[in-house]
Amino acid sequence: MTILNFISKEELDDLDEDPRVAFMQLVNIAQKSLTEQLSRFDPREDWDDRNELRHRFMNVVVASAKRYEVEPFLSLQVPRLADFNEQDHRQFQADLDHYVTQLVLDHAMRSKQDSVAILPRSKDNIRRYVFELKRCVEQASMSDSKREALLRRLDEFESELEKRRLNLLAVTRLTFELLAIPGALWASAEVAHRLISNFMQTVAESKTVETESQRIAPASKPKALSPPRNIETTRKPAAVGGGRSMDLDDDIPF
Repeated sequence: MTILNFISKEELDDLDEDPRVAFMQLVNIAQKSLTEQLSRFDPREDWDDRNELRHRFMNVVVASAKRYEVEPFLSLQVPRLADFNEQDHRQFQADLDHYVTQLVLDHAMRSKQDSVAILPRSKDNIRRYVFELKRCVEQASMSDSKREALLRRLDEFESELEKRRLNLLAVTRLTFELLAIPGALWASAEVAHRLISNFMQTVAESKTVETESQRIAPASKPKALSPPRNIETTRKPAAVGGGRSMDLDDDIPF
């Protein structure tokens, strides 16, 4: 299967649930794989093999965009291999970089809505809550596998806490997993639930303070990707293989 030549099954499983973000991640992984595979060839020889690999890369990117419904690649037709050359690849790569850059910046701006900067004092409090929650998990009546999974999740959260901004989704996932444990399994359900409540309250207060101080605008609908060239001034190349033009600007619905 061609796609698995550029991205592993495990990497596919780890792609984000947001289609635009998943497409961005897939392209990034596939580009690194393409570069690594091309480096194995002799640039003075193996032209057909290099060209076929580049064509496969384009095929994977366009097919992925169709599945994720990301324009303009959603409307792009992949040329026949016999009509594909290095110049086609270079132009496709240049346009791809232009659009993915917009996706990366858009994702970075929207991520601020789903994260929060935790002040040092609040971080210390959260670390203390996490430490105490670990003790509660170790003392709880549950299977070893469940206990190890929860402790691993708490370790991962501590690593997330060291980042400049704390992902609120990580907070939500951890909270759900802890609250899903029946009260009877805790050595002291009251202590465990109070720690979880204090932990959530500290994060919520940090987000409230940040929102009020910075007046962060609410998340908006992602903007449509804009083309690298004005359609009116673009010099249209000849259609490839009797099909549509390789110029991605032709496919922007404006």
